[in-house]
Amino acid sequence: MKKLLRIGSAILLSLMIMVAFAFAESGKMKLTVGEEVYVCNCGPTCPCHTMSMKEGNCTCGNKMVKAKVTKVDKDMTYVQGEGWEKPRGYNPQGKYMCNCGPSCNCGTISQNPGKCVCGNDMKPVDAKPAK
Repeated sequence: MKKLLRIGSAILLSLMIMVAFAFAESGKMKLTVGEEVYVCNCGPTCPCHTMSMKEGNCTCGNKMVKAKVTKVDKDMTYVQGEGWEKPRGYNPQGKYMCNCGPSCNCGTISQNPGKCVCGNDMKPVDAKPAK
C-alpha cells in the first residue's frame, strides 16, 4: 500500500510540474467555469488586463479583485467580480507573464509589462523563463 501511495504521489507531482511548466512557457491561463481568479478591477478600458491565481496588484498598480469565471470562449475568458453589473472579458493569452520560472505558482499574465503579484518583473511571453 505504501508503494502504491508513493507511486501515486510521484505521478501527481509530475503532473503538477508539467502543468506549471506548460503555463510558464505559454503565458496562457487555462481556466474553467466556476474557477476563481484575481483580475484587474480598473474596468474594460484598462489596457493591462492582468489576471493571476494569487492576490496582489495589477501591472498598472491597482489592487486586483477575486472574480469567478462565468464563461470561457476560444479567445476570451469572462469573469464576474463582486459588485460588477455584468461579467467582464479578459484575454487568457498574456503578452507578458511572471518571470519567476516553471516553479512559480502565481500564474500571473498581463497585456502590459510591469510587476507580477509575487514581485518579479513581467517578461514577454516569448522570452526564456528565469532559472
